[in-house]
Amino acid sequence: MPVPASSMTRRIIHVDMDAFYASVEQRDRPELRGKPVAVGGSPESRGVVAAASYEARKFGVRSAIPMSRAIRLCPTLQIVRPDFQKYRAVSQQVFAIFREVTPLVEGLSLDEAYLDVTENVWGEPLGMTVARKVKAAIKEGTGLTASAGVAPNKFLAKIASAWRKPDGLTVIAPERIEDFLQKLPVDALWGVGPVTAARLRERGINQLVDVRTADPALLRAAVGGMTEWLQQLAAGHDDRPVEPNRPSKSSSSECTYAEDITDLERIREEIAGMARDNARWLKTRAIYARTVTIKIRYDDFTTITRSHSSAPTDDEEDVVKRAVALIAKTECGARPVRLLGAGVHNLVGEIHEDDEDEAETQNGRLPFEE
Repeated sequence: MPVPASSMTRRIIHVDMDAFYASVEQRDRPELRGKPVAVGGSPESRGVVAAASYEARKFGVRSAIPMSRAIRLCPTLQIVRPDFQKYRAVSQQVFAIFREVTPLVEGLSLDEAYLDVTENVWGEPLGMTVARKVKAAIKEGTGLTASAGVAPNKFLAKIASAWRKPDGLTVIAPERIEDFLQKLPVDALWGVGPVTAARLRERGINQLVDVRTADPALLRAAVGGMTEWLQQLAAGHDDRPVEPNRPSKSSSSECTYAEDITDLERIREEIAGMARDNARWLKTRAIYARTVTIKIRYDDFTTITRSHSSAPTDDEEDVVKRAVALIAKTECGARPVRLLGAGVHNLVGEIHEDDEDEAETQNGRLPFEE
């Protein structure tokens, strides 16, 4: 595996698929092409937009807004229920393309990843050329477009990938970094969301470059322990490597339903399906889980988790049995449910003899991957 170069010579690409879920649906359903499309739940219930096509975005439709609002913004909106199994399959195709180019691939989600292409399969010295070839391979292999940003570090590459969407390619060469930084609002900083951005603006810190000259005490009052990190980013410095083999601490699946579920048998079926996905995830990685967890969110947004720990396992039926059994420790069936989830935690790489005697049951709250 290539050793990452220093941050001064590293060539990082951030690839972000364009309107991924919506684009997959438009690809597979010709009648949706060129039309405003939103993937998500029903506007008659509490459905939200999971993804919006670029045609829909022209009307102000964005992910995470209520579908009822999306319909008001765009009365001709075509609503498609999500098919995450299909999206995962397409994602696997895309990531296979990435890994043919370089082993240094760090996935961020189903539809975006960092690639360190300082060394690559083509021996190509220009990150821009590699990005063009990757984009072309994605288009040929999946029929979808992606936007890419090329820069010496992850922070800048991620910003660059969003610069000319859709189907964009933006390169930030080392000599252009300062000019690029001068154009950015403070929101561009990693970890600065709307609330933090508002606190910074209240203190007269509006642009990214303002962070460099801000009074340290003023900056610390706004962002606390993030001060030093944000100052580094504001100077264009980000030494984090692309990490392709970060150890997984857990795996989980969850689904928010357009309509509340009250049927206990359906709840069992949904949890069983998610638990099967978790078990298959364990199998493909040759690892085992000590803890099986379920997550329930009721109609009033009260959220609970229940878990069971025992000897490490990757057995599908065992994981399913344990997950389904945990439902009895909830109020499912008596209270309407809007979200269900299942996960596996406390992972180990192999089973030791001492583990066979370990068995305990826990009922309480555990970290659950969102």
